[in-house]
Amino acid sequence: IMGKKRIIKPLTEEELLKEKEKVETKVKKEVKETLKRIKEGRVYIFSSYNNTIITLTDLGGNVLGWVSSGSIGFKGTKKATPFAASKVAEAITQIIHKIGIEKIEVLVKGIGSGRESAIRSLAARGLKIVSIKDTTPIPHNGCRAPKVRRV
Repeated sequence: IMGKKRIIKPLTEEELLKEKEKVETKVKKEVKETLKRIKEGRVYIFSSYNNTIITLTDLGGNVLGWVSSGSIGFKGTKKATPFAASKVAEAITQIIHKIGIEKIEVLVKGIGSGRESAIRSLAARGLKIVSIKDTTPIPHNGCRAPKVRRV
């Protein structure tokens, strides 16, 4: 009464492996082609009191790679130093050169001590910086300040 029931035949392991290889090669080709076409990119530098994170994206905003001072191996208060930020910038320039990006836009956010040194080391690595923009959020008398602490 309800209609014919279709039974799906399970694929053998060999067929599954062949299908997987097809998909993987297709994906790899697409990734290689998109990476070859990218000549411009954006570098987002986020510098807080505790860390410095640099993210590399294409112009569409798709993340191509990122490095933070913690991922390099700095711990604790050393993560927020200008030296750590310059090391992070060196690491991201290696990724940039590997992909083949020539021009970059730099967007800086945050008020940490690593802002300046990260930009300087990016410029020193021979990258063509098109623009530097500060995107630090600024409150226009937004939230109410917490009440004064009495001890």
